[in-house]
Amino acid sequence: MSKRNGKMKYLAIGAIGLIAAGGLALDTTYQIQEQEQAVLTTFGVPKAVNETGLHFKVPFVQQVQKVNTTIQGFPIGYSMGNNAVVENEGIMITSDYNFIDVDFFVEYRISEPVKYLYTSEQPEEILKNIAQSCIRTVIASYNVDEVLTTGKGEIQSKIKEMILNQMEEQDLGIQLVNITIQDSEPPTEEVMKAFKEVETAKQGKETALNNANKYRNEKLPEAQAQADQIIQDAEAQKQVRINEAEAEVARFNAMYEEYVKNPETTKMRMFYETMEDVLPGMKIVIDNGSGVEKILPLDSFSGDWKTEEDTSEETK
Repeated sequence: MSKRNGKMKYLAIGAIGLIAAGGLALDTTYQIQEQEQAVLTTFGVPKAVNETGLHFKVPFVQQVQKVNTTIQGFPIGYSMGNNAVVENEGIMITSDYNFIDVDFFVEYRISEPVKYLYTSEQPEEILKNIAQSCIRTVIASYNVDEVLTTGKGEIQSKIKEMILNQMEEQDLGIQLVNITIQDSEPPTEEVMKAFKEVETAKQGKETALNNANKYRNEKLPEAQAQADQIIQDAEAQKQVRINEAEAEVARFNAMYEEYVKNPETTKMRMFYETMEDVLPGMKIVIDNGSGVEKILPLDSFSGDWKTEEDTSEETK
């Protein structure tokens, strides 16, 4: 019985030795996959191992920690599982003192495994805190309309630049790949409705402006053509008036020359011509004032001479 127990004891020791030998054999190798890096620690001194494949290490002396170098990410302002709003992350204030709910997604990768493992205990948490701080700083410099509509691209660029600068100072071994705005909206249904009404009003304003500009562009050429026609008519009328005035001046000058030559005759002629214009049907008789003698009566200076009998008959 004692021999049997001794034999069993040796078998157990041998099995334990085989297991220990197998464990030591396994502990001397490690495998690095694609998109993966390792940190090999020897007596507490870390060293990055970048080459993929099978590697050897000294058991109990060297330790291996592997890190994922693929692009990873985390949300800010919402939960990945149920897409629920995380108010303490997403609700922020704009430059025009409006509250807004903005969701972001941060993408990063581990660029330096040694710094990632030994510089800080929670490098992702530090990155998230830095991202939130930069997001709030940048959002606070834009008004609510820009955050909701036209300013998203510029906001993302500024936030990314600010995070990169701060991460470079921290030197955590993490590289920011990108940060994007997933969604931006007012925080409550009432505010969302108000913003939608504002956007509708803005679109209506733009439509009205476009229609007004279209009407103006249609009417301006027509009005310009009318204005040009009026100017041309006025110029023609002006020339007519100038010509008439020049003709009147020439007529006056000619009459004045005749007046200078024989003033009395000219005065009488002008008087008779004026009377003919004022009273075109008047008959003219020249009398010497005695009431007896008659000079041959005249119809007008431009008409024919009449006989004394005709004149007497007309006088009766």
